[in-house]
Amino acid sequence: MKKKLNCVLLVDDDNVTNFLNRKVIEKADIANRIEVKLNGQEALDYLSSQAKGDTTQPCLIILDINMPIMDGWEFIEAYNKQDAQSNKKTNIVMLSTSSNPDDKKRAENLPIIAAFKNKPLTFEILDDIMKTHFEEYL
Repeated sequence: MKKKLNCVLLVDDDNVTNFLNRKVIEKADIANRIEVKLNGQEALDYLSSQAKGDTTQPCLIILDINMPIMDGWEFIEAYNKQDAQSNKKTNIVMLSTSSNPDDKKRAENLPIIAAFKNKPLTFEILDDIMKTHFEEYL
């Protein structure tokens, strides 16, 4: 039996995107749990309840950039201020429709962001993420 990620956290304000991303992850059978949050603030709230032991820490966060309330960049800034020990156990992949080269460059210059990928999430993208960041789960 293959080892699965404890939890994948999807952070995107688009319900259709979240539905499709969940389906790709479910079919790939890589996670025991999939959590969905609609903006960066909801994700931070989830992660702070995780720090108290109320929820499962995600191994992977798939993060959109453009969201209301708190966008992906604001989330990264706030996330960096959280417990650094917990953050080391989580890989963040930005998944965006942004065609702005500055977004990709900005993501590449932030060590906390493991990768920048373009939507939609596909089996190929997910496979690349797993091979690059979670080889021990394959």
